[in-house]
Amino acid sequence: MIELRETFRVDRDIEEAFRYIADFRNTVEWDATAQTAQKLTEGPVGAGTRFALNCALPLGSLDIDYSIESLAPPTRLVLNGHSRLFRIRDAITLQEEQGQLRVDYCATFEPAALLRPFAPAMRAGMTRMGRASAEGLHRALADDFPPPPAEPEAISLARRLTGFTRRGYTRARRDWHPMSASLAGRHALVTGATSGLGAVIAEQLARRGAKLTLVARDPRKAERGRRRIVAETGNKDVHVELADLAELAQVDALAARLADRGEPLHILVNNAGALFPEHALTSEGFERSIALLLLSPYRLTLGLQPLLASAGSARVVNVVSGGMYTQRLSLAQLQDTSDDNYSGPVAYAQAKRALSIVTGHWAGQWHDQGIVVNAMHPGWVDTPGLATSLPGFHKLTRCALRTPEQGADTAVWLAAATEADQLSGHLFLDRQVQPLHLKRSTEESAADRAALLDWLRRFDPCEDGAPINEELRAS
Repeated sequence: MIELRETFRVDRDIEEAFRYIADFRNTVEWDATAQTAQKLTEGPVGAGTRFALNCALPLGSLDIDYSIESLAPPTRLVLNGHSRLFRIRDAITLQEEQGQLRVDYCATFEPAALLRPFAPAMRAGMTRMGRASAEGLHRALADDFPPPPAEPEAISLARRLTGFTRRGYTRARRDWHPMSASLAGRHALVTGATSGLGAVIAEQLARRGAKLTLVARDPRKAERGRRRIVAETGNKDVHVELADLAELAQVDALAARLADRGEPLHILVNNAGALFPEHALTSEGFERSIALLLLSPYRLTLGLQPLLASAGSARVVNVVSGGMYTQRLSLAQLQDTSDDNYSGPVAYAQAKRALSIVTGHWAGQWHDQGIVVNAMHPGWVDTPGLATSLPGFHKLTRCALRTPEQGADTAVWLAAATEADQLSGHLFLDRQVQPLHLKRSTEESAADRAALLDWLRRFDPCEDGAPINEELRAS
């Protein structure tokens, strides 16, 4: 038997630290060997919860099945691990001591019969591994990491495009810092929260302790989503607001309901979206792609801006798309409500291009109010929406597409990570700043940006709460 013991002290709330450590999916962020970690059982983390870890070895890797033997929040956690080479028992004890948090980590390894003669020779290597893991956990809990560089990395166009794939995600995450920040006491609102990226983002924020408001159009899907999040995370502070965000009157009504409650809003994720292959107008006379993907987040965010400002420290995350790289901003196309030469992908990309410009504008306007505004694109993600709207592209790229969890990661990071509030007005992919354009031919001029913002001011919320009027419909 080999026993490893490590102790460290860190400035961290004991409840937050325990919650982070107990969810063993987080080991990939701090353990020196963990490559992947999955939760195998449903429901909140507790006694009996099982995790599957894949850990690197000097030659190859090893699968370890962990289960929580016991936990006494927020002071003690015991896990048992089983693999083909050894059995493991991890005991982690937390206690507040002289104004700091003391963490005692004890790992006991019982080698398989064939390896027992080699246990003395293994001890030095196992000790180094245990020390590295404890140091990694210390760094994770200290949560004192610099923000990523504010300038995009200078790489080739080919490499940047391959970065949109699953392989790009895997390559990027090697350099990531742990994300142990707690969202307890913070209110987050996610639009389009019943499927795809939005469902993943919402669950991840709830898992981190946020009070969550889900905005959805379908009441049955919304309630199913709410129940799923509560059942999986144990966070009961999850609520639903119904609104068809393609209809600006409903956007206004949603903002008004939230404003009437007066509760500060710390996180707003503008995720709702769809790619419409066929042209159609909303009941208010707007082309529906532009209404849902641009006018709606524009008007909703402005309507909620007082609640964001009242939070003291708030973040807005605008979910855009790599498809915008194909388009140069065209105000004429954004304003066009006819079906002449309509293209769903072009309308989608134009709206996202415009929203990325608005992101930078808001970041400058609201900096002094403590509101950080960023945009992110998720890469190429395998979602039901992609399969339906772009079946050819989905079929061609299916083997390279990201999972929704991989695509949603950067939105969660922008909403939750401590260091993410040090940069504002940027576009991100995989927690790194990205260029707004990949080709000079798609770069808009300062005059183009000014014209866009001037047009969008017509859609600013009315102070008197007046409904959408005919003049606005025709503008």
